[in-house]
Amino acid sequence: MADSFFPPSCQPTQVSIIGAGKVGSALAQRIAESNIANVVLLDVVEGLPQGLALDLMEAGAVENHDRQVTGTNDYADTAGSDVVVITAGRPRTPGMDRHDLIGINTKIVADAATQAIAHSPNAALIVVTNPLDVMTYVAWQVTQLATYRILGMAGVLDSARFQAFIAMELQVSVSDVKATVLGSHGDLMVPLPRYSTVNGIPVSELMTEAALQGIVERTRQGGAEVVKLLKTGGAFYAPASSIRIMVESILLNRSRLLPVSAYLQGEYGLTDLFLGVPCWLGCRGVERILELALSEPEHKALMHSARSVQEGIKLAQKVLDQLDPST
Repeated sequence: MADSFFPPSCQPTQVSIIGAGKVGSALAQRIAESNIANVVLLDVVEGLPQGLALDLMEAGAVENHDRQVTGTNDYADTAGSDVVVITAGRPRTPGMDRHDLIGINTKIVADAATQAIAHSPNAALIVVTNPLDVMTYVAWQVTQLATYRILGMAGVLDSARFQAFIAMELQVSVSDVKATVLGSHGDLMVPLPRYSTVNGIPVSELMTEAALQGIVERTRQGGAEVVKLLKTGGAFYAPASSIRIMVESILLNRSRLLPVSAYLQGEYGLTDLFLGVPCWLGCRGVERILELALSEPEHKALMHSARSVQEGIKLAQKVLDQLDPST
């Protein structure tokens, strides 16, 4: 009866979030309270997503939105999603590199992506699990989705951190700061001061080179800094906000120019990997990739970042081969 109530053109949009940890639950709140879509929150722990969903529904009475938030342990309840976001996986602990997570998270992401896309074959797929670029490749391998429909959340978060640190240093509104970060989501990311401004003014004209390089390095260590302080997990507020912007651009077909982990087929001289680059995001997912003109040092740094991702992909592929001997 519910399906027949809505004509096809009036079906409410739905986002399914796989993993009800801190990132997943914060994202569910962001999406529902922004009135973007209904949310299905899935987790393997019985009761966890149901309890979080109920809590969020009760909060809706105060926040004045009518979006539905459903908690479940069954992938069948995610059917018909417009966007699927995978946050499930083991988080980092202090001293742990993102690549240390490849073994266990490859299995988790492969299973989650396979089951989610089986129930929502037309969905766009956003991967958040670390190591981000490698796990996005894993999800693509197991689902064989068109490459424009699968992307990783990385550059939006890294650029947000870069923006925040610039605003803190200059004591200006972060709304006036625009910053760009390319490359892998990790210590080898490539912040680009040349493409970063405060209300159109290059940041290099507003601070010393030493201060700017300090911010670049802090951006590269942004996730590790939070992990070290929290001691029992990683960041979740900023990642959730970053994912929300991507989901919004896709569902509302806003064609936002955002740095995301996208599949490269010759862009920047790279191929057959997912890496953080500026892309226009619309209703089909990645509409097109923008190739920035990079200096020789910037391009060299991007190549170094890409090699790290390629090494991670090789490790993940070995895990996938063990899961499916026919691959």
